[in-house]
Amino acid sequence: MSTKKGKILVVDDNSGIRRTMEILLPMHFAEVRTIASPNMLVSELETYRPDVVLLDMNFTASINSGGEGLYWLGEIKRLKPATQVVLFTAYADIQLAVEGMKRGAFDFIVKPWENERLISTLKAAADHAKPIKSPEYSSDSRAGSPMFWGTTPAMMRIRETIRKVAPTDATVLITGENGTGKDLLAKEIHAQSPRNPKSMVAVDAGALTETLFESELFGHVKGAFTDAHADHEGKFEQANGSTLFLDEIGNIPLHLQAKLLRVLQNREIVRVGGTKTIPVDIRLVCATNKDLEALVREGKFREDLYYRINTVHLSLPALRERREDILPLATRFIDEFAKLYHRPCTPLTREISDLLLNRPWHGNIRELRNCIERAVILFDGTWTIEPDHTSATGQNTLYHRGGQDEEQQVRETMNRFRGNVSAAAKALGISRPTLYAKLKKYGL
Repeated sequence: MSTKKGKILVVDDNSGIRRTMEILLPMHFAEVRTIASPNMLVSELETYRPDVVLLDMNFTASINSGGEGLYWLGEIKRLKPATQVVLFTAYADIQLAVEGMKRGAFDFIVKPWENERLISTLKAAADHAKPIKSPEYSSDSRAGSPMFWGTTPAMMRIRETIRKVAPTDATVLITGENGTGKDLLAKEIHAQSPRNPKSMVAVDAGALTETLFESELFGHVKGAFTDAHADHEGKFEQANGSTLFLDEIGNIPLHLQAKLLRVLQNREIVRVGGTKTIPVDIRLVCATNKDLEALVREGKFREDLYYRINTVHLSLPALRERREDILPLATRFIDEFAKLYHRPCTPLTREISDLLLNRPWHGNIRELRNCIERAVILFDGTWTIEPDHTSATGQNTLYHRGGQDEEQQVRETMNRFRGNVSAAAKALGISRPTLYAKLKKYGL
């Protein structure tokens, strides 16, 4: 009777490595399966249910940062926390290994590998593959709308801040461009707080008309105005004991800000048309795409209200500032919409991946999500991503704004690709000789 145990899933885009694993690993493990793309990972986790995933760190030719591997490590641990992950990389980066271990990887194997070391590591990982009750993730994430953290330092800092802040009642201000996920971040804060047994109450504060502002936020009593046929609870009362998310707070007119400030200071409301004060126990999270400090200087936003809502400030980066997260996000959306529309989508081609990486994404994650949804709907065996018509040329080229802006963009792109001129030139949409000329021009 065979004593071989453990189900191993190998995820590597190198066909030679996959063939080697298909020969080597079955001699030591009960079942072995290999796949070329992490796009298939989610379905394999559900159908094959591996004990251990041997996961390559890089799947895109132009990016060798290991970010893709760290992203998929996070997805595996979120979806199947009992599954052990052994990271597989050609770059003996100790810092990357430590980061992977911090995020839940069992171990780290460097290519070229020693068979004995590989087998012993996978066996040890299989022995540790035990079911656990629930994933270390927010209740909101398990509900199907997870916050995407990615791998950039900026997002990791935000994640760590939330870990510290969420269990408290501190007021949080979230800023960032449209489409960066401010609403999801608010949900994540609530999900990690002690108030999460009750649903978070969200309201687009800037969309409320002046006549409805007080009624919607503070409620009204029967007969307070013509259409007030019954008593009505406002958002503050609905959020009692929970979290109130005021989106687009920067759009509230100045004279209405005073009414909001009074409620936040006193933590009690009076319904429109009523006289009774009603205490409210809320945790406040606000969001805006505006520069509130600039509005304060211009006299368009109350300084006292600004400090009242800004106990903790979280600034979400634009998607163009976290390009290593573009392909993992795209893959995530492909899986989501392929299931929704029952489309048999294949992995992204290198050409399409490069196109996605090089687009400016002025609409950020929301634009990317809409783009992928459209592509999945239209998928007929070949990926079709429409050109970016949001720029003047419809192409992804270096922004020719001159001077400091161009220098900063070149510097940031070179840093992002760790000095790889070819990758940086491709990302900037210019030739290598042109990039070399700009590096010389700016003394980089």
